[in-house]
Amino acid sequence: MTFSSPLLSAVPELRHAFFSNEGGVSTGVYKSLNGGLGSSDDPAHVIENRRRMAEYLNVAPSHFLTAFQIHSPDVAVATKPWDNASRPRVDAMVTNVPGIAIGVTAADCGPILFADPKARVIGAAHAGWKGALGGVLENTIAEMEKLGAHRSDIIAAVGPLIRQPSYEVGAEFVARLKEADVSNGKFFAASARAGHAMFDLAGYIAHRLEAAGIRTIDDVKTDTYPDERLYSYRRSVHRKEADYGRNIHAIVLAK
Repeated sequence: MTFSSPLLSAVPELRHAFFSNEGGVSTGVYKSLNGGLGSSDDPAHVIENRRRMAEYLNVAPSHFLTAFQIHSPDVAVATKPWDNASRPRVDAMVTNVPGIAIGVTAADCGPILFADPKARVIGAAHAGWKGALGGVLENTIAEMEKLGAHRSDIIAAVGPLIRQPSYEVGAEFVARLKEADVSNGKFFAASARAGHAMFDLAGYIAHRLEAAGIRTIDDVKTDTYPDERLYSYRRSVHRKEADYGRNIHAIVLAK
């Protein structure tokens, strides 16, 4: 099963998917479509799961690319395939090469897929609070523009992520966001626990995108924490599981 953006789906010769955890071969806490190369899942299972995702997007497995994510603001330009050992340590990718699928892994953080239908440039970013605060979204847009995109034409689709009713944070987190910009206080709501607050990551991402000049934003409005069709880091921690699966969200220009 996949989640999709109606706005991206309407773009000719463009394919994308916010993959759920269904339809794979992994077992246990990774059941079933775990795409995380950094997880402790059976590597053969992860490879098969990624092959199935590549097949869904109609690309060769070698052209189904993800990065070594480090919660950074850094972006790579994908011009040709890379293998697991050489994947860049970044949290976003852009390309204008048809047939190369670029994807990000997430298990509560925000996956954002970008497309400029006119310039035929795409991007994919992994934006947790740290990456979003550090500028990964703005940097992705800037790298797309270097390939010929125009931010006024870019569609940004926000995929499944942990939503405000599920995202409790401590006072130090609130202080850090407010220190960066006092207006960030609007992204917090009261928590039932003293000294805590509920953070609106999706709202913060949308705010950063709008401030960067993105006029067209879509949101699948799905919360990873309560939705068993998706992996969730926080849900796994709550259940005291040893590890967790990773959802993959990817986009490709058709050849």
